[in-house]
Amino acid sequence: MTQHVSDVMTSALVTVEPQTSVTAVARMMRDENIGAVLVTDGERLRGLVSDRDLVVRALADGGDPNNTTVADACSDDLVTVGPDDDLSRAVEMMREHAVRRIPVVDQEQHAVGIVSLADLAIERDPESALGDISAARPNT
Repeated sequence: MTQHVSDVMTSALVTVEPQTSVTAVARMMRDENIGAVLVTDGERLRGLVSDRDLVVRALADGGDPNNTTVADACSDDLVTVGPDDDLSRAVEMMREHAVRRIPVVDQEQHAVGIVSLADLAIERDPESALGDISAARPNT
């Protein structure tokens, strides 16, 4: 049976506007226990920022996280999939573009979800080390 992206994606999205400070986004990630936030301009998906992006693009060069916006740290060359795409397409796109998360967009290009490597590991191989780690609750 073919599985679709919508079967495994996370639909409870956390989004921010491009002018949001890196500090505010880091706090959201901590409070929501997530590793990525979608950057939207109104309803238009503009980018994705991960916890790694915050470190590498905003903090490593000594930037002030209170004055650095998420627009400066986000990945804006996005790879996306649709909710009705086969799950194998999401896997293929992650491999091809070496990404761990892919935004899910509807026909109007509005964000409706996000699919992560962890989501795929839990769904496809829950007994693997990655599946097991991904399913575990984090120690906070």
